Formats: sequence, structure tokens, C-alpha cells
Amino acid sequence: MAKRRPSGDGMVRKRDDGRWEGRIVIGHKENGDSIFRYLYADTQKELTAKLRQNIDIYQGIDLTEQSRMTLAEWLEKWLGQMSATLRSGTLEHYRRDMENHVVPYLGKKMLSQVTAADLRKLYDSLKESGRVKPRSGQDRGLSSTTVHSIHTTLHHALRAAVEQGLIPANPADEVEPPKVIRQPMNILNEEQLDTFMEAIKADPIWHDFFYTELTTGLRLGEICGLMWTDFDNKAGTLHICRTLHREKGGRLVAGDTKTYAGTRKIVLPPSTAELLWARKKKSFSPWIFHDPLRPEAPVNPSAAYHQLKKLLAQAGLPSIRFHDCRHTFSTHALASGVDAKTLSGILGHTKASFTLDTYTHTTGDMQKRAADIVGGFLTDYLGEEMKPWQSAENGAKEAST
Repeated sequence: MAKRRPSGDGMVRKRDDGRWEGRIVIGHKENGDSIFRYLYADTQKELTAKLRQNIDIYQGIDLTEQSRMTLAEWLEKWLGQMSATLRSGTLEHYRRDMENHVVPYLGKKMLSQVTAADLRKLYDSLKESGRVKPRSGQDRGLSSTTVHSIHTTLHHALRAAVEQGLIPANPADEVEPPKVIRQPMNILNEEQLDTFMEAIKADPIWHDFFYTELTTGLRLGEICGLMWTDFDNKAGTLHICRTLHREKGGRLVAGDTKTYAGTRKIVLPPSTAELLWARKKKSFSPWIFHDPLRPEAPVNPSAAYHQLKKLLAQAGLPSIRFHDCRHTFSTHALASGVDAKTLSGILGHTKASFTLDTYTHTTGDMQKRAADIVGGFLTDYLGEEMKPWQSAENGAKEAST
């Protein structure tokens, strides 16, 4: 039996056409035979440089025969593997992005030959003309946010290929995706929030729903998916353990929360707990917020969205998205002194740092107020000794203007 050659082992020869050919072992088949990668160059020196680079890459790597599959084949296999852990809606989103935007450009290329340069070129093409069916007057290119999302999905898929011994390294690690351009956050300020709270008092069907939303910051699918078994009136808590979403075909189903941190138990404000307890006493539905016409069914998220728009219009308020109700709750909670870690748990964020990043505008204002408070405290404590510092600071400001 021939000796098994280690990955990274290579050889060189001069071809009949004058070019130089090199090959290195990059893995092994099930029967032990070597899997080679072939390299070509016009000169021996150029080929030696290529070989040295590839030997470093494949040293200690032992790929399988499946590394010869195309990127399209791998993406299909990877999506099948992920079907056991991802929500159906998320899986469908990933599949649509890969089939519409990645496979047409790189799908036929061998998985092990996809490079960082290929990905950069892909992202540039998507930003220029990646929209599949642009509407009249619509830009043909995809937004930076969409391309960034595609990169994230592709990065996960290629990382899984590395972990399963199909490629030596993840080419997406070497690519800087387009920066996400965050849209300004729309929230209801204190005066607008008071106006909205007065408006929902006149709507007996939807009052409890929107009052609960604005005092908990739940996602639309989460609040629509609440059941009475999730409510503990003695403890005044809600267990968030499911979300409603639409499957392909339009069917409304209850599934797991968005992330593992999304499954959580939150303590309700006393007013909200009392409101839900009073609602439960006269409810005949298993759902906390049921369809107004069908008590056996949960409220439809689309109906809740349209009702929000209707109430905002009637009250003369800005036409915010439903998710902006969540932002409104979060912003006012932080401004009222709720710490970021506690708020992160209420919102179901995986990390408190994400909460801080999302609500930088609020935390920045809070820091400024804190600085003013500390400054006032120091002045009271140190008295006249602070004045020279303050005078110097004021003089510097005047000089700069």
C-alpha cells in the first residue's frame, strides 16, 4: 500500500508546452488516495512562490472529496443542515438571498476556489445592479444594508464549510462588507406619547394591546403570540416564549422567539399587570390578545400594524412603524433611569452592548445630564476653588469662537 502523503506535500514539473505545473496534496478520499490542487505559472520562480503560499495555507488541513462541490451545492446542503435550528421564516430569508444574489454570480464555482476577491466583486455587482425585479424608477442596486446581510449569511455558510473540512480557510474573513447605514430612529416624544395614550383610551378593542406594547417593548410577533398561560398575575410577570410569523403561502403560525435570549420572563409595570388581570377575568380565549372576530385565534400582526397607523393618523401623530413602538419604550425607559443590562433582558437582546449601540442617542443625552449633575455637585462641594477652572474653560470656548 502506498504511503499516505500529508496535506501540503507538493511536486513540480515542466510541461511540454513550456509552462510550469505544480501540485500539492490538500486532502484525501475515503480510500486514502490523495486529493491534489494544481497550480500553473510561466516560470519556475513564479510557480515556486505560488506553491509556497498554498503549502502554508493547506499545511495541517485535510479536506474531503466533498470540497470539490460547487458553491451552489454547498449552500443548498448548508441550508438543509440549518433547517433544524433556524425558524422557517429566517431559513426562507437566507435561501432567497443565496438563490437570488449569490448563486447566479458564483454558484458554479468550486467551493474550494472561492476567493476574497470573488466576494468583493460580488458585493460591488450587487450594489450596482443586484435588484432582481426593480420597480419603475427604483435604483437597480441593492442597499448597503442588504449587501451586508448577504455577506453575513455567506460568512456563516463558509465558516461551516471550514469546520466540516471542505475548505482550508474562510475567504469572507478577508472581506470588509459595506457599512450599514442606519436610518434615523423614529420615536414618540413625551408629548406625542401622552397624545397617543389618550387616543387609545377611545378604542376599547385595541387599548389594552397598545398599552401593553408601550410598557413592555415587545416585538410585534411576540405580543401577538402571548397566551394566558404566559401570564402570572400573582408575580406580575410575562413569559415570552413564542412569536407569530407568516410562513411561505401566508399561513400564520406560532414559533420560537427570534433568539435564545428572546425567550425570557419579564416583570410587568404594576399598571400593566393590573390591566391584564382585569382582562383575563372576562376573557374566553386562550390568547391574551385575540382576533376581534375570532376569539379562538390570535390577533393578526398585520391587523395590529394597520390599526397603529389608523390611530396615529386620527391623533395627528407621525406615521411610525410598529417597531418604533419598541424603540419608544426603550428610549423612555433608559431616559427614566433603567440601566442598559436590565433593559437588554426586557427586550430580549443577546448582549447589553447591542442595546447601548442601538440607543446611543439616548445614552449620550444621559451622559451629558450626568456630567452636568456631577459638575454642579463639584461646584457645591469645592465652592470658589472651581471658579478658576470654569473661567479658564469659558475663556477657551470664547477664543475658539
